[in-house]
This record gives sequence, structure tokens and C-alpha cells, in this order.
Amino acid sequence: MKTHTARTAQAKRTRPLARALGAAAVAGALAWLATTGTGTGAGVTSPPQAVAPVADEAPGSVVEDHGYPHADKILTEKNIVLKRGDGHITLADCAGGTGFLEVWARDKSKICFKITGNGGWLTMEIPSVHLIKGNSYATQVDMTVGTEEKSFDIAKNAWTSVGETVDPEGRQHALVEIRSTK
Repeated sequence: MKTHTARTAQAKRTRPLARALGAAAVAGALAWLATTGTGTGAGVTSPPQAVAPVADEAPGSVVEDHGYPHADKILTEKNIVLKRGDGHITLADCAGGTGFLEVWARDKSKICFKITGNGGWLTMEIPSVHLIKGNSYATQVDMTVGTEEKSFDIAKNAWTSVGETVDPEGRQHALVEIRSTK
């Protein structure tokens, strides 16, 4: 008889706790239904909300096109056509430091490029390039004259004559690509 009385007393003590937990679970479920607008039971007064698309078009491509940022602005301000690159060779202010790759063109004088990381590449169109000063990177440039394409290795930390200065006919060459490696 004592065992039966102990069990009854224990059950009487746990019933209020179970009721409180059950009531809290029901209240939480009703609150969740009310905020999501999906409930249809009593106490839920908000009607289901219609879902509308955020944008009319599909998201843009996540593929990098390697287009040079602000190329239009650079063309307008400096008359330099910068096309594509990997971001490791960038146009720099020649007065802003040292260690730049310096490109000399007849009508633009000095144009500087900063190279970062283990190297990079950049395509462009700079006419009448005749001299390039290398930096600490191993650098090659591609130039065009008419339909011909010529490549030049640029000496590290030294001046290299390119284009018309090494062409037997003295033709003006356009710089079209820079490639550098550490």
C-alpha cells in the first residue's frame, strides 16, 4: 500500500508541470502559425500572404569576365584602352610609389602599372609604345604593328627598347598585352 501511495503522490506533483509544458508548446505553435500566416485554426486572424517574385529577371552571371573596372572612365580621362585582366596588373599613378612597370608611349609619355601577387596579365591598346622599364617581375609584352604581332621580354629593373626603336622600318607598335610572373 505504501508503494501505491508514493506513486500517486509523485504523479500528482508532475501533472502540473506536464500541463504547463504542454500549454507552452501549444502557445508556441499558435504563435508560429500566426506569424507565418499559414494557420487556419482558431485565433489566427491573418490571411495567407501571396508570394511575389523579388526581381523580374534571373540573377546575373557569377562567372568573372575579367573586364577592367572603370575602363570607360580611364579611356575618357587618360585616352588609354584597358580591356581585360586578372586583377594583378593595374594602372597606377607614377608619382604614387616605386617598383612599377613603366611604359613610354610617344603621345602619352609615361604610363605606370602595378603588379601584385605572383604575377598576372592585362590586355590593352596603347599606341606608339617605344620603351618599357621592368620591375622585379619577369615580364613579357605583346605588341602589334599592322597585322604582325611581336613579343618582347622586358629586362628586370632595367630599360628595354621595344616597338619602333627596334623595328628596322621604324614602324609604330601598339602595346596589346602584358604578362608578368614572380
